[in-house]
Amino acid sequence: MTDVTDVQSAWLTAEDLEQIRERLPIVYVDAIPVRVDDAGRVVKIGLLLRGRPDGSISRAVISGRVLYGERIRDALLRHIEKDLGGVALPQIPTNPAPFTVAEYFPDPEVSGFHDPRQHAVSLVYVVPVKGDCAPSQDALDLVWLTPAEAISQNVRAEMTGGQDVLVQLALAHAGVLS
Repeated sequence: MTDVTDVQSAWLTAEDLEQIRERLPIVYVDAIPVRVDDAGRVVKIGLLLRGRPDGSISRAVISGRVLYGERIRDALLRHIEKDLGGVALPQIPTNPAPFTVAEYFPDPEVSGFHDPRQHAVSLVYVVPVKGDCAPSQDALDLVWLTPAEAISQNVRAEMTGGQDVLVQLALAHAGVLS
């Protein structure tokens, strides 16, 4: 028997989602796409350029909701494919475990992670990708940066909501930062 996640019936109307966001934390996944060398060392980090609801533009990691009935692994694959294209070839373990959990709040002072729409709990992953990547859906651009470039003040200033902290944590987790 094949386990197929029916994501179409798991979508909420905009009104339903807005009401739920006012009452419950929403589960998300954040994925930091990386390129690794033959020894498994991170050599590049992929950052998206996105338009934000307020009309601004910022650098971002891959992020999205986990749907009802959807496995975490499937949510990661769906969001990576949505943002990087169908031939990104992400290397997700059979049973993925996040390297950290980020709690986003409407109040930016609560945790340092900010989402003005909601309280969200996000499982955060570093995901090596081997294939060709191109921005898709609502991503305007994709850049591959060295670890040093990714944590530079210029790049960090282009990121919002605390995602610059996630990039720094991901690089430390991967052993790139000391």
